Amino acid sequence: MLQSVLGRRAGRSDWPWALLGVLVLAQICYPLTSGGTRAAFTVATVVIGYLLSVTHALLSRGPRAALALVGAATLGGFAVEAIGVATGFPFGTYVYSGQLGPKLLGVPLIIPLAWTWMAWPAWLAAQRLPIARWARVGVAAFGLAAWDLFLDPQMVAEGYWRWLSPTPALPGVPGIPVGNYLGWLGFAVVLMTALSHFSRVHEPRPGDAPMLGLWFWTYASSVLAHAVFLSLPASAAWGGVLMGAAVLPVAIRLLIPARPGADLRRVRP
Repeated sequence: MLQSVLGRRAGRSDWPWALLGVLVLAQICYPLTSGGTRAAFTVATVVIGYLLSVTHALLSRGPRAALALVGAATLGGFAVEAIGVATGFPFGTYVYSGQLGPKLLGVPLIIPLAWTWMAWPAWLAAQRLPIARWARVGVAAFGLAAWDLFLDPQMVAEGYWRWLSPTPALPGVPGIPVGNYLGWLGFAVVLMTALSHFSRVHEPRPGDAPMLGLWFWTYASSVLAHAVFLSLPASAAWGGVLMGAAVLPVAIRLLIPARPGADLRRVRP
């Protein structure tokens, strides 16, 4: 009986790693394609990433955390996108093309899935830093919003969406107003605050390794893809610096052992 239970637990814990592997393969294929095939890889990547994060939340922290993630990021993300498309607040006036699949209220259904996909690893990565809980909310929100410095230039270049008034823009990154990034930062703070409160996830666990791998892979692969494969060097630089401000401290924390006697939080198995 004990072996059977342990076997089931081991099988469940393999799912995030398997989904992460499929996700990485899909992202590697993305710059090697074009047109409708590339759009299909975009949709597939988002769906796989969504399943990865929600599955990990459910298996590692239980139904409460998974529901909190879906409520804050998926439903909250859709709500703010629908408001944004209808009113221009808080991201500026923009429209989506029809390349990303079906829409509801003018918003492609995969868009809130994308924010859910990246919100969970951003939150878990912030738990690795020895800082106050409110500060972890800020780090996770900043990291999630900074990811948009890669996402929006890439998607605008593909024609998946566009702004009607794209100025003022960051130097070297035309087509996207600065206000869009500020809008995402504001919403990311609300999202992470809600996730912190409702999920009650405030401690790291060894089983978070797939999500940390996703967080580091997303950062490193985005810098490489924009700089080398997608001909977007400015967004590679902006994203590399600003998202790096949230990602690199976590990497350093994991790579450099804590000093003896440091006040470390207990990591539950």
